[in-house]
Amino acid sequence: MGQTLSEPIVDKNTHHGKNKNLAYGLSAMQGWRLTMEDAHCAELDVDGTTASFFGVYDGHGGSTVAQYTGQTLHHRVIESSHYKEKEYAKALVDAYLKLDVELLQDQNFAYDPSGCTAVTALVTPDQRSIFVANAGDSRSVLSTSGQSKALSYDHKPVDPKENQRIVNAGGFVEFGRVNGNLALSRAIGDFEFKQNSNLPPEQQAVTCDPDVIEHTITDQDEFFVLACDGIWDCMTNQQVVNYIRGHLAEKTKLEDICEQMMDHCLAPDSDGGGVGCDNMSVMIIAILNGKTEEEWYEWMASRTAAPKKDALGNDVVDGPTETTAEDTTKE
Repeated sequence: MGQTLSEPIVDKNTHHGKNKNLAYGLSAMQGWRLTMEDAHCAELDVDGTTASFFGVYDGHGGSTVAQYTGQTLHHRVIESSHYKEKEYAKALVDAYLKLDVELLQDQNFAYDPSGCTAVTALVTPDQRSIFVANAGDSRSVLSTSGQSKALSYDHKPVDPKENQRIVNAGGFVEFGRVNGNLALSRAIGDFEFKQNSNLPPEQQAVTCDPDVIEHTITDQDEFFVLACDGIWDCMTNQQVVNYIRGHLAEKTKLEDICEQMMDHCLAPDSDGGGVGCDNMSVMIIAILNGKTEEEWYEWMASRTAAPKKDALGNDVVDGPTETTAEDTTKE
């Protein structure tokens, strides 16, 4: 669960940006944790064309690997020979694996105990597809006509496929954690779990090898979300979509919705040390589909309803209150 502060740090690192195809808002908050270990990346024109790249990196055991990944991974994607051949899924996998090797071979990181999740979205130059790569339990979700669609799946040690790889590499799962320690089964860094010299990186107990999902953009796609588990531990995929759409009915700016969502998820106290006590990072990316940003806000307001409020004026979030298998696992 991690140690917590006596009072949460609720100062927020908030940004927004747009081009002719996309608009985004993002925000990050330390919350109850002793340090801020999350990092993020938002590049609207990642390769000098109209390709865009977004990433959320949830660090653990320190922030150094997450920070380096946030500064570097998108460069490794566009440097890949696969990217130049428009083999975007292969370029993402290639970048994740190369970055991990790069860290291991750098003496500044080789003995660093930290690691990070990585959920990234590449919007292709032709604006027809979104490629989401994921290693760990950060998550991406798409809203299509108000319905949530998972663009990634959580990597947990208890998942049968993940469990088998861990055991085959000489590890074990105890209390839902790799070797009784790490609560996720794929990550960048975490080199203490990548020590089997007889196996390639993809087969280590903890691997950075990402799953990649391609989504073809349609006229009914509204926005997609990237966030760390500080959000997803508190809200389901559909609840997040409903929350965002509710505030878009009031034409609330994306970056303001991000800030309000984190405040909504923040635990009132740290007694449990768990749900609502983690670092939080969230970004919302609007799919403009030929609209201006202003036209997109009008379009969203016309197809959504304002959020419900309780007697105290707090948001009431509709949707299932428990995370479902559809949210987190492959079918």
